[in-house]
Amino acid sequence: MNQFTHTPVPASPAQLLANTKRPTHTPAGLVGDTPVFWIGEPFTATGRGFWTKLEGHNPGGIKDRTALHMVRAARERGELLPGARIVESTSGTLGLGLALAGATFGHPVTVVTDPGMEPLMTGLLTAYGADVDLVTNPHPDGGWQRSRRDRVEELLAVHPDAWCPDQYHNPDNVAAYAPLAHELVAQLGRIDTLVVSVGTGGHSAGIASVLRGFFPRLRVVGVDTTGSTIFGQPAASRLMRGLGSSIYPRNVAYDLFDEVHWVAAREAVWAARTLARHHYATGGWSVGAVALVARWLARTLPAENRIVTVFPDGPQRYVGTVFDDVYCHEHGLLGHLPADDPDEISHPGERVVTRWTRCTRITDPLATADEHALAGAAR
Repeated sequence: MNQFTHTPVPASPAQLLANTKRPTHTPAGLVGDTPVFWIGEPFTATGRGFWTKLEGHNPGGIKDRTALHMVRAARERGELLPGARIVESTSGTLGLGLALAGATFGHPVTVVTDPGMEPLMTGLLTAYGADVDLVTNPHPDGGWQRSRRDRVEELLAVHPDAWCPDQYHNPDNVAAYAPLAHELVAQLGRIDTLVVSVGTGGHSAGIASVLRGFFPRLRVVGVDTTGSTIFGQPAASRLMRGLGSSIYPRNVAYDLFDEVHWVAAREAVWAARTLARHHYATGGWSVGAVALVARWLARTLPAENRIVTVFPDGPQRYVGTVFDDVYCHEHGLLGHLPADDPDEISHPGERVVTRWTRCTRITDPLATADEHALAGAAR
């Protein structure tokens, strides 16, 4: 005899929509209200785990939020004229967000990138109507990032009406993430520790500053990549994209962080692949890096500490890198089980780090340089 599960009929048809997104007329309506997901064993120790915000459920990822907000704010201020071109440097995810914003508000988009961008991303951006401008040589000091930004300046000179969001220094990049922070509060109620990757500084500053208003004792843990200059390490070649920087973004809110962890590419790959195998929810470089750190915190902090992290995107764009055996073998990324605990340094400039390393002293490299310059002038 067949058994059927009885589904209660709601008293009002409107109740059917209580937990669903409403119909939308523009691509912008597809962004936000992303789910929160529990990551526990076997990725974490038995009885321990952390919550993660799955921003890969946005059409292009977490930077859909900031692309829409920056474009909307610039239009309202009259900085971006109707139909004017948007030109920006990106390693990928913001490009998708700007393509979405261009479709929403009616702007052509030029994305300046470098040979490190995955073919999948180039194909998607082209399909969405963006022009992809590829730089071919890294800057001798600032690497690919500086080379891309120099090319943006050249294009702005060619298109006088064009506008650049300047995601690295634009405060609208930070303000865009207040809704994400509000979603987290509504979804979880209490947050004790926030683990976030740091690149332009936008989502780390935007989420942490709002959450601190709700939870004054919130611990904020930044996750960077080895070879990044953001927290005071010297610049070096970086395989990971989406976090880290070879410049000093002014959107990084150093005063919000309690500690920083640098993670190497092979460690991030291990975490991203392990998440995929055991939990299905995963992503690329940034996801692997923040998950590794959150996993350690879940083991070392008290069990009642509620840890939250943000997965900026999903796995799709990394099929040819993080999840490709040939690529990973070529770059020596497989067969490296991360240590149980990070290395520790007492100051960001103590030594160059090449593996997962933690530091609880946070300094702004530019502020430190200015202090040294003033001290020298005084002498």
